[in-house]
Amino acid sequence: MSSSPAPRLVIFDCDGVLIDSEIIAARAQSRALAEHGIAITPQEAARRFAGIPDADMWQTLQDENARVLPEDFPRAYADRLQDTFRQELRALPGVRETLAALRERGIEYCVASSSTPPKLEAALKLVGLWEEFAPHVFSTAQVAHGKPAPDVFLFAARQMRAAILDCVVVEDSVPGVRAARAARMRAVGYVGASHNGPDQRQRLLDEGAFEVIDDLQRLTDII
Repeated sequence: MSSSPAPRLVIFDCDGVLIDSEIIAARAQSRALAEHGIAITPQEAARRFAGIPDADMWQTLQDENARVLPEDFPRAYADRLQDTFRQELRALPGVRETLAALRERGIEYCVASSSTPPKLEAALKLVGLWEEFAPHVFSTAQVAHGKPAPDVFLFAARQMRAAILDCVVVEDSVPGVRAARAARMRAVGYVGASHNGPDQRQRLLDEGAFEVIDDLQRLTDII
């Protein structure tokens, strides 16, 4: 267990922490962009853009490739991704057990994600986790700046009436850990999802995660 005081609040990212969605999304992004002349592999998409709002990804790739995506591209992609989620999306192992262990210790928890509120609700309902978190599910759509800015974590802490130093963030992405550290919160890196490459553990440590785990149930041992 950590020598630091136990947190009052654990803030979970959603994609790649609670649900094994990042690899599904990366494949869908690669296919959808290829149809419009932008080539990116699923591996590169996951490595570069996991944890970043889709709108920021689309803008970056349009700028890099000097191409303009159709106006209806974001909606068409979101609809196709939702269809794929219905077939393939799963909760990551140990989520429910981890939440039960946090409740037993009197530690509150919430979600703070780069996904939009409708996408978050749909995904969490698909895997049976919505009732575990609602209404404490927060999105970068509710704040001025997405990750790696700290806004969504600061917003979540305010909504949950938790002091910044009483929060621990669980994140799978470099922008997410960077956002947590910018918010002056402790960050735990998680690398148990399908999209993580062999260097992801070190990347998260380099960004300031105080521990990196590949089994979510280890969380309560280290905080």
